[in-house]
Amino acid sequence: MSDSYELLDSGERRKLERVGPYLLDRPAPHAFWPRRAPKELWDQPDATHERHSNGGGQWHENRRLPESWDIQFAGHQFRIKPTPFGHLGLFPEQRQNWEFLGSHIESWNRNRPATTPLEILNLFAYTGGSTLSAARAGARVVHVDAAKNVVGWARENATLSGLESAPVRWIAEDAHRFLKREVRRGRQYDGCILDPPSFGRGKSGQVWKIEKDLLPLLATLRELLTPRPAFVLLSGHSPGFTPCVALQVAQGALRDLFDHMDRGEMLIPQTQGPLPFPTGTWCRLWNDPES
Repeated sequence: MSDSYELLDSGERRKLERVGPYLLDRPAPHAFWPRRAPKELWDQPDATHERHSNGGGQWHENRRLPESWDIQFAGHQFRIKPTPFGHLGLFPEQRQNWEFLGSHIESWNRNRPATTPLEILNLFAYTGGSTLSAARAGARVVHVDAAKNVVGWARENATLSGLESAPVRWIAEDAHRFLKREVRRGRQYDGCILDPPSFGRGKSGQVWKIEKDLLPLLATLRELLTPRPAFVLLSGHSPGFTPCVALQVAQGALRDLFDHMDRGEMLIPQTQGPLPFPTGTWCRLWNDPES
């Protein structure tokens, strides 16, 4: 089945996307290059999102949008829900990371008994694209996000994708608090996926700032990783969180556990241009499967 998401064009601080049957115009603050698509295409979105100065936003509809609709992308089904902040619940820039997860987990599981698949932790897991990819590849997954409603959204995506019976634990909890509790329990994981926000506030009022809290979180994570982990996949969208910065941070906490490291930009192909749309950073640390 073909994907039902497409980035058509970007420029002048906007991006134009086809998401299932709807054409959406959303903010893209760093896209200050010229647009390539004809003006006629930009002039006919079904809905346009505008951000407010206080951090919220509003959708302006030219065609009535439903509360939610379902699309196919990267081998999974996703429930799209336009939020006041302009999010949809889909992160197509993660596609290459999902492909890495699928192939790497399958390679490791081929060298393990069927009864002991990789145990993977997904932190800041949001609507669960990485969880779906890891579970489909045969891993047991612990999916952690601080927002209970978002964990529910991820579970909807798992059901839509035929993974409702996959071995996934769904946890609504602050990431670092959960890690500390897992350390006390003596748990261990073969790999970790994390996509931390720039800033966040937990349900108990705790504040997350990536420049202050990411390194301590990685130090706690280190206590939970097996002696020879399969991988750690770190990604982010924070301003200034470049591939080199991500690798420096990950190396500082975890470098002696892994034989291989790489980093790069998360990119989305654009129909109307030769260059992809850059929208974040990834950093991967991994070991090859044991023969």
